[in-house]
Amino acid sequence: MTTTVSARPRVAILGVGHVGSALARILLDAGYEVDVAASGDPQRIQLIASVIMPGARPAWAAEAVAGADIVILAIPLHRFAGLDRGMLDGKLVIDSMNYWAPTDGVQPLFEDTSLTSSEIVQRELPNSTVVKTFNHIGYHEMEEDRRLAGEPDRRALGVASDDPEAAALVASLIQDVGYDTVLVESLRDGVAFEPGGPVFGARLDAGGFRAAVAGESTPELVSAEAAA
Repeated sequence: MTTTVSARPRVAILGVGHVGSALARILLDAGYEVDVAASGDPQRIQLIASVIMPGARPAWAAEAVAGADIVILAIPLHRFAGLDRGMLDGKLVIDSMNYWAPTDGVQPLFEDTSLTSSEIVQRELPNSTVVKTFNHIGYHEMEEDRRLAGEPDRRALGVASDDPEAAALVASLIQDVGYDTVLVESLRDGVAFEPGGPVFGARLDAGGFRAAVAGESTPELVSAEAAA
């Protein structure tokens, strides 16, 4: 589903696994410039980038972040503790991560049950603006579930942030790549997107998404596996 666009924000994706690669492909297809970075020398991911996300530019993490308008954290959550917080100062950061102790192991940083995982990310990035999204859709669905605006089966994704302007910018990006959006009021409300939440892994249109977040019973458009 290719669209012709201009003047898109530049995006840096930290993490080139399944999630990061799928995000790079849909963003590139929507006309965004995308830099991708792993934990080390960008030459190590040059081949994988050229094969599975052609058009993405491999870069050192600090270089990718410095040139980006939006940074997506698509790293395994257990690696967040070792991330250089300072390089994200002043950046709009999309948190697409999830905390699953069975797969990540117990992460003491994220064991504070008084906060959602993205609230913890925001606490750890005090000079960044965090927006939570993309964590509740499976990487294997990101490309195939895209639809043009107005199509009756267009899927909705949720957007949570404590900054309304940042949430609106990210919502625009999501709409560009092929999804409707439902904005919730705060990062805390983004708990609905987390594993076990009412919209996690569910294919819902915007109305169904809003109803699910509000705790109302609603049918899924299509049966879906849990997002990964």
